[in-house]
Amino acid sequence: MHRLGFVLSEGFQLMALATQAVFEFANDVVGDKFYGFACYSVAGGDLTSSSGVRIGTRPLASCTEADTWLVPGASDPIVAPAEPEVLRFLRRAGRHARRMAGLCTGGFVLAEAGLLDGRRATTHWLFARDMQARHPDVRVDDDRIFIVDGPVWTSAGMTAALDLALAMVEADLGGDVARAVAHKLVMPQRRTGGQSQHSELLELAPKSDRIQQALDYARGHLKQALSVEALAGVANLSPRQFSRVFAAETGQSPAKAVEGLRLEAARLMIEQSRHPLEVVARESGFRDRRHLREVFIRHFGVPPQLTRRGARSSG
Repeated sequence: MHRLGFVLSEGFQLMALATQAVFEFANDVVGDKFYGFACYSVAGGDLTSSSGVRIGTRPLASCTEADTWLVPGASDPIVAPAEPEVLRFLRRAGRHARRMAGLCTGGFVLAEAGLLDGRRATTHWLFARDMQARHPDVRVDDDRIFIVDGPVWTSAGMTAALDLALAMVEADLGGDVARAVAHKLVMPQRRTGGQSQHSELLELAPKSDRIQQALDYARGHLKQALSVEALAGVANLSPRQFSRVFAAETGQSPAKAVEGLRLEAARLMIEQSRHPLEVVARESGFRDRRHLREVFIRHFGVPPQLTRRGARSSG
């Protein structure tokens, strides 16, 4: 049996325990209790999550070993630093466990314990700068949903922990089992660690259905020209009125928004596929490979090839 230990502290984020469902369903898929898991805290007993739900835990001293230790985050890792006893325990556990994982801001706890020194790590984008400032020896990447650096795993906020857990299942039991678990959890896809924490459509956040429909159309037809006239037709507005309403609702021009959607699509293809850049450019609506490279560098500061290498090394 692969033993999983969740190290909790008062005020932990309850969402992190949703990862237990990933391992539970993995047991169902293989028809055996491959994973066993339990929650621990310094003294044991009931702990209260940030949402007020109470969870029973065992004392850390009662656990001799675990194969994987997972540390959920707190609502505010700056205000609620880790308990000294937890840090001492994790330092010892890190010498023997197969894996150590920081879920969301749980990465701060691993960093405080010194387990992230010299390693790449991620955390919730809202706290990434704080992590880098507090722990300069950690190479923080604030735009990945999870990162694996040797035996240490870290994830971005909230639902990204599910992706990390599924990746653990794939590492332990194979891709077919991981896909079956994702299907049981009704997840639209199993995201790889190289994916961005940010979504261009979420950033735009239009207020009206008309503008949302135009954006949905644009995202589904990136290979087309997507002129203002075409998008205005989808929204059933005149081009002038569409441009004015679009800018008021999103803070961007239609052309700028379309470029952002194309860059998002291109970046995902670059990170998740082996398609040549000529194909990526064509499928995401850029004129050619050179045009893609120019826009990519202007927006991200690095060429597409470097992004692809980085995504492969993080997985």
